Parts: sequence; C-alpha cells; structure tokens
Amino acid sequence: MKMLLKTALAAAVVATGLVSGAGAAEKLVIAEPLHSLGYLPMYVAIDKGYFSEEGIDASVLTVDGGGAHTNAVLTKQAFAFIGGPEHDAFAKAKGAELRAVVNVVNRGNVYLVSRKDVPGPTDGESMADYLKGKTIATGAFGGTPNSITRYILAVNHLDPKTDVVLQELATAGIMAALKTKQADIGVLSEPMLTQGIDEGLWNEPFYNVPKELGPYTYSTLNVREESIKDQPELVEGFVRAISRGLAFTHEHPDEATTIAVKEFPTMDRKAMKATLDRAFADDLWSADGDIAPEAWKTGKAVVMDAGILKQDVPYDDIIDMSFWKKIQSGE
Repeated sequence: MKMLLKTALAAAVVATGLVSGAGAAEKLVIAEPLHSLGYLPMYVAIDKGYFSEEGIDASVLTVDGGGAHTNAVLTKQAFAFIGGPEHDAFAKAKGAELRAVVNVVNRGNVYLVSRKDVPGPTDGESMADYLKGKTIATGAFGGTPNSITRYILAVNHLDPKTDVVLQELATAGIMAALKTKQADIGVLSEPMLTQGIDEGLWNEPFYNVPKELGPYTYSTLNVREESIKDQPELVEGFVRAISRGLAFTHEHPDEATTIAVKEFPTMDRKAMKATLDRAFADDLWSADGDIAPEAWKTGKAVVMDAGILKQDVPYDDIIDMSFWKKIQSGE
C-alpha cells in the first residue's frame, strides 16, 4: 500500500511538469521528440549548471511519436518542449495557447543527397529540371524533413503527386531505400549523412538546407501561455539558462564536444565530429536565443506550402520574446 501511495504521489508531481519546494530547486521537465545531437546547447545548459543557478532542476524526457512532445506540455507532463513553433500554431488552431520563448536550432537541419550512382545537378541545370521524375525518400508526413521536402518542390513548381515519386519513411527506411536503389534522392541529417557518404551509399549534399533557406525556426523551446502569466520568473530563468548554453556552445566548441560525448557515450566519435563540424559550419544553432520574424516567416512558409498548416499564424500569436529582450537589455 505504501508503495502504491508513493507511486500515485510521484505521478501527481510529474503531471504538473515541475515541482517546487521551500528553498528547493524547482524540478522542470523538457520534452524532446528524440534524443538528438542537434539539441546540444540545451544539454550544455543543463551540464554547465546554468539551470541550477536559476533555481531550476531541469531534466529531459524523450517522447517518441508524432506530436507527443507537444502533448506532454499541453497535458502538463512537461513544462516545455523543444520543436518547431509550428506545433504551437497547430495547437492554437485547436484552442490551446503555447508560446516559443527562446530559440535553439535556427536552421533547417536536413540535406538532400543523390544516390552514389545518380549524378547531382549539372552546372546551369535548374533544381526543378533535376528533381522532376526522380524518386525522393524523405521523412514521414507531418515531420519537418517531409515539410521541407514538399516546400522545395513547391517553390520549384513541382507537384509531389505527379512530378516526383515521394517515399515517406522512417529515418532507417530512407537509408534502406537508397541502399537498395529504391530511391534516387534522400533527405537526411547527421550523423546518418556522413555515415552513408563514408559507406559509398550517396554523394555529398547537392542541396544544403541550412544555407539555402537561411534563418528558420527549426527547434525552439515552447511553454504554455499560462506558465508565462503565472510563473514569469521561472520562464525568465529558463530562457536565461538556454541563452547561456547557446553562448557557451559557440564560444567553447571543444568543451561543448566533451559534453556531447557524455550525453552520447555510445556514438561513434568520427560520426560525432562530422555532425558537430557540419553544425558549426552551417550555423545550425542560434547565437543567442533570439527568434527573428524572418525565421518564423520561413518556417511558416514551409509548413503552409506543404499543406500542413492551413491558416496564417502571425509571429506574435505563437512567439513571445519579452523574456529574451529583458535579459538582453540587462534589466
């Protein structure tokens, strides 16, 4: 009976997404859709104790599957989730109010590659001409890699149903489709990108999304609007910790790499180096946590052109930079 009571109390505590106690750090849960090296600055903020210095005991909960990370925040199993602010827009369409409060990944973290025996675009060849008629393996519908793929097709006036063959697959399926020559082009991210290049499965990227699309709200940290209203000091501390994690990652890449090794101890070191080298080269991470209007403009265009977001959602409806601005002004 005592064990059942303890379990019930623990469940009640987790359901709030945070725990507070007199003089104790507030325990705060961040939901992530996958454990990814792309979220390194967030892990750095935790490892370096930046949350602790704000009186926050932060932990990360990996919740696989669709919008599970968003739902974890909506149902108060987590305080925040890391993911694209388009999820805030989706929630708003259903009557929920979520806000992105600080940036992390400010570029579209995917690349287009051609199978090893499929040449890339020739000089002067348009992207539309190159892609037309090819079979493209990308992520599942609703996910950001899929949305980016559909956006690239849309801006090149290609219909995903008639002008190309679009294979919508799990990540492992994309690699298999290229390996078995069931697809000509793959939409990939690190570390799989370099792994396949090393194995001779595909060529170096012919389309670098981070460079081509520029600033893009790929992964922000998002909280409930009620948290902003009811716990502004907590949200401010949260934003400050993440901003410091971003700054440290940029200023001390070697030490950030050491933290990455601790976070991903079984990851192949060559793959990790390739992933981090590409991330820094392509300005993957926000420098300071700012979410610029142009970054949401691109992010919004991607999901709207992909047909996933059905109505325009203004910047101020899902993004709140008031805490970030306060911190930057030194108030």
